[in-house]
Amino acid sequence: MADLSVSIGDLRIKNPVIAAAGEHLIGAAGIRSAILAGAGAVVGKSTNESEAAKDQLTRAEYAVLDADWNCLPWNGDAPSAVTFLTRSGLSPLGFDAWLAQSVEMDRFAREHNALYVPSIILAETGPALDMARVVQNSGLRVLEFNIGTPYASEAARGAVSTELSPDRVGLLTAMMVEALDIPVWIKVTGQSARVQDLARAAFDAGAQSVVMAGRALGMLPDLETQAPLLDTSGGIGGYWNLPMTCHWLATSRAMLGPQRSLIGINGARNGLDVARMMLAGASAVGIASEVMLRGWGVISEAVAALDAYCTGKDMTAAELIGVAADARRSFAQMPKLDRHWEKFIPAPSE
Repeated sequence: MADLSVSIGDLRIKNPVIAAAGEHLIGAAGIRSAILAGAGAVVGKSTNESEAAKDQLTRAEYAVLDADWNCLPWNGDAPSAVTFLTRSGLSPLGFDAWLAQSVEMDRFAREHNALYVPSIILAETGPALDMARVVQNSGLRVLEFNIGTPYASEAARGAVSTELSPDRVGLLTAMMVEALDIPVWIKVTGQSARVQDLARAAFDAGAQSVVMAGRALGMLPDLETQAPLLDTSGGIGGYWNLPMTCHWLATSRAMLGPQRSLIGINGARNGLDVARMMLAGASAVGIASEVMLRGWGVISEAVAALDAYCTGKDMTAAELIGVAADARRSFAQMPKLDRHWEKFIPAPSE
């Protein structure tokens, strides 16, 4: 077996496959299942103080789509190349119950050499800080602070946040880092042309890792009903998002240097996709929708496939990080090709 262990800031995990937050990680049974499947880290479903954010879960809906935008049954028989369109919400648990479960899940994770990561989504700064301090005082080892959910513009006012300004990201990160002694991971939005600037702002303010990047919003008209699928816009993602995530990872690494711990999310389906994001600069990679669709075996299969890939290349997982990113060149650095473009246009009509 290859050495799959990696570092994320001050923390070291046994492998870089992260079970990222989703409805399947609301309850203790799901969190245990992800840990037992071999995830290096598990991020529980986020919480905050907003009742509107909890109520949003009661209005959640999920669609999986094929390449022709047809809805498919939600099960593991779906083809590998699918798109996810969803509305989501926060954990329905009250904060005390959520915290008690988080402490229990951290204990279970420690027994299996895994990391449990509690997550708070920003609604208002005061309650977010109060919750974060309680998380730390309960002995939890890390906090994900999600300020990049895709749903802020569609959710009830003040329920969740989508922070688009680097200055604002820096202020919020500094607020949280200065309040805590445990590592803080900042999750940023993908609804920006400045994702690397958001990452720089978070790191400059003391974040130990940046999770990039939260889904964008999308809307798909249904040709039969002529209404929006799911009746509204939703978080959109799928296998096709992997190159965008890899681009943000690579450009962030180029801007910030190789010492920063980036976590890739959106587009990874399996262990080879984990390897792709790591080559682009990720220290670890989150998988969520694929697990919701196909089950806990996605995690164990991803770890096994990554192990096989590293073994075949005679590399550790840590040695993968940034190899492709560091080889990336600008357009201006590309060699000139003699009328190569002509090979890619159709023949003239007769």
